[in-house]
Amino acid sequence: MGEVYAQNRKAYHDYFIEEKFEAGLVLSGSEVKGIRAKRVNLKDSFIRMVGGEAFLFNAHIGRLETTHHYYAHEERGSRKLLLHKQEIQKMIKAVTRDGYTIVPLQLYFNARNIVKIQIAIAKGKQLHDKRQDLKEKDMKRDIERAKKDF
Repeated sequence: MGEVYAQNRKAYHDYFIEEKFEAGLVLSGSEVKGIRAKRVNLKDSFIRMVGGEAFLFNAHIGRLETTHHYYAHEERGSRKLLLHKQEIQKMIKAVTRDGYTIVPLQLYFNARNIVKIQIAIAKGKQLHDKRQDLKEKDMKRDIERAKKDF
């Protein structure tokens, strides 16, 4: 995996990550340039199955000022994900179960300079689960500080 251009940290806070997948994206040239300029935000984005295909919705990929309006892309448009049939079937089966969803985790270029997105089957956390995670995180931070002082 190459340099990460966008990350969805909120996904780790809001969901239990069950299984991760790597998918390609169908993009235009101006979108790839926007990603290279790190004008990407995955915070409120989600993945939905439409007609047996996976699509990324609500991911913001900004335009460059140098992009001509004719070639400009829709910043929050839907983008098709490229996955194997078995992976799509596995995801559809998981989403039909109660409480499971598919969330994007990070966007990056692989070794051959192809845009890839890491997605995951995730189960939503309850409020008490989030509080428990924050307590554990605070305890780990306190332990690290104590080790550092010695």
